[in-house]
Amino acid sequence: MNDTAKVFLEGGPDDLPERVVPLPSPGPDVKVPLRGGYEHFRPTSRSTGTAEGTLPVYEWWERTEIAE
Repeated sequence: MNDTAKVFLEGGPDDLPERVVPLPSPGPDVKVPLRGGYEHFRPTSRSTGTAEGTLPVYEWWERTEIAE
């Protein structure tokens, strides 16, 4: 059994590779690398049903670019 906490990502780019991701620690936000930058998601007070059970919803709020 996998006891890693997971969250559901809402919003952001349509081409995110995954919408259900492990919750990283430390920190409350989730940062997903995509196309030379990061998509940032923040926790909401909502949850949603998924194939992996009921998960907290994290909502997209910004994108940052990776400096080259």
